[in-house]
Amino acid sequence: MNRLDTAPSVPFASGVGQSLNAAARERGMAAALLPETASRLLTPETLRTAAKQSQGIHRVPISLRRAIKRYLRDQDKTHMHRKVLLLSSSFERAKGTGAELAAASTRSALLDDPHAPASAEQRTARWKVQSSYGDIGLRYREDETVAYVASRMPAIYAACHRVLREVRRRSPGFAPKNVLDFGAGPSSALWAMRAVWPKSIERVNLIEPSKEMQRAGQTLLDNLKGLPLIHSYDSIQELNRSIEKHERRHDLVISSYALGEIPSLNDRITIVRQLWDLTKDVLVLLEPGTPQGSKIISQMRSYILWMEKRKCRKSEKSTGAAPSKMKSMVVQEDLLKDGAFVVAPCPHDGRCPLENSDKYCHFVQRLERTSSQRIYKRSKGVPLRGFEDEKFCYVALRRGKRPEEAWPLDGMKFDTLKERHAKRNPEDLIIDYDDQFPSEEDEEAPDGDEDSLVPYASDTQELSLFHESGEEEEEEPIRADLGGGWGRIIYSPIRRGRQVQMDVCRATKRDASEGAFERVVVTQSKNPALHLQARKSLWGDLWPF
Repeated sequence: MNRLDTAPSVPFASGVGQSLNAAARERGMAAALLPETASRLLTPETLRTAAKQSQGIHRVPISLRRAIKRYLRDQDKTHMHRKVLLLSSSFERAKGTGAELAAASTRSALLDDPHAPASAEQRTARWKVQSSYGDIGLRYREDETVAYVASRMPAIYAACHRVLREVRRRSPGFAPKNVLDFGAGPSSALWAMRAVWPKSIERVNLIEPSKEMQRAGQTLLDNLKGLPLIHSYDSIQELNRSIEKHERRHDLVISSYALGEIPSLNDRITIVRQLWDLTKDVLVLLEPGTPQGSKIISQMRSYILWMEKRKCRKSEKSTGAAPSKMKSMVVQEDLLKDGAFVVAPCPHDGRCPLENSDKYCHFVQRLERTSSQRIYKRSKGVPLRGFEDEKFCYVALRRGKRPEEAWPLDGMKFDTLKERHAKRNPEDLIIDYDDQFPSEEDEEAPDGDEDSLVPYASDTQELSLFHESGEEEEEEPIRADLGGGWGRIIYSPIRRGRQVQMDVCRATKRDASEGAFERVVVTQSKNPALHLQARKSLWGDLWPF
C-alpha cells in the first residue's frame, strides 16, 4: 500500500482511478484556468472546520420531548412493550418482502396485480399497494401509532435533523418557504425543518395516508407558537387537486422512511418522479441504513439523474435546431433550470462505485434516548443504554447544474514533518521555569464578590429549560462548497500508529461527472497537517482533494 500525503491509493472501483501525476497535472491546469477573483478562504487550519459534517451525540429538543410526554399521557399504555415489539416486527416483514421484490427476475413480478379487487380492506392499506406477494402495505392503527411515537420518532427526528443541517451548511443561501413532507407520519421531519430553518418556512404540505398518524402529528404540534401554515393530504393526487398548478412546486420536498414501505419498484419510481415534479429546488430522500434502504436510495438517485440528463440532451437538440432569433430568454432560463446534481452525500453525479460490491453507503447518528424510549424499548427487564445509534441512508438532489468551484487543495502547500521541525525557532524550545509555577501573589484570592460571577454547570442546565429551541445555530464562516473537490468518508477511519486509513467516495473528474471509492492513507511524516485532520475526522465527514 502506497503512503501518500494527499492523494488516495488502492482504488476500490476498477477503471475509474487516476494516477498521482495525472491528477496533479489536471489540478495545475484547472488552477490556471480559474479566475483570480475566486476567494481563497481555506487554509490548512480551516480545512477541518469546513470538512466537519458529522455530529456528536444529538439531544432531542425539550419541546419535542415534552410534546411526546403529553401525547403519551393521554394514550392507553397497556402492553406498550408488546406493541413496540410488534411494530418492529412489521418493519422487518416489510423489509423482507421488499428484498424479495428487489430480487425478482422478471419485470412482471414487480408490478401490481391490475385485477385485484378494490375491497374496503385494500382501501384502508397504508399505501394502497396490492402486489403478487399479498397486501403488505403498513396499516398504522392507533396502538401502532402510539408505539411509533414512543419508540421511533426521536430517532427519525435526529436523522432528519442531521441531513437537513448538512443541506443548510452546504447551501447557505437556501432558505425554503414552501415545503412538502411525503410520508409525514407524526411530523418528525417537520420538527427537524423548524429546528434547521426556524424563520424561513411559511407553508407546509403534509402527505400521510394514515388518519391515526395525522391525528398524532396534530396533537404533537399543539401549543406551539410561530407555526407555519400546515395542510394535510392523504395522497399526492389529492394535493394536486386541492392546490393551483402554479403553487404545486415546493422549495424543499422530503420523504423520510417512506419509500421502503412501498414494496413495488414500479410504484416507488412513479412516486419519486411525482415528488421530483413537485420539487422547485431541493429533494431529500431518507431511508433506514440497511442494504435494502441503501439500494432504494441508489436506484432513485440514478433514476433522477438519468431522467434529467435525458431532458438536457433533448433541450440541447431542440434549441440547436432552432434559428438563433428564436432563442428567447425564456428558453435560456429553462436550459439553466434543467439538470440535477447531488448536494449530499455523494461528491459526484456519476454511477455509484458501491453499486456492485458487498458494501453499502450508510451513516450513523447517535442520539440521547428520551424517557419514553428508555421505558418502552426495554427488553426482558434489562435496562437500556442512555443512547442509541440510528443508521440511515439519504440523498439530497438539487435542480440545476453543479457549480464549478476550485478544489480545496488547489495551490495549497503542506510541509513535511522534517520541514516543519527545520522551521522551528530555537527560542521557542527554551523552557522558562518561572512561568511554570504560580507565584505567591497569584495564589492569593482577590477580595470582593467576584466569586458570584463564576458560572456553574447547573446554571447552564437551568437556562436550557427556558431557551432550548429558540437558539438558531450560527452559520459557519468557512464551509465546504458544492464542487467536486470534497470527498465523503464512508465508515470509520482506521488509526494505526502515525497513519490513518480512510475509505473515501470522491470525484475523479473536475466536473464531478464520475466517481470512485478509494482507500486514502495519510501519514504524519509526509503531511502532519492533514494527518491531524484525519485523526479528528469521523464517519460522514468530508475529505479535501
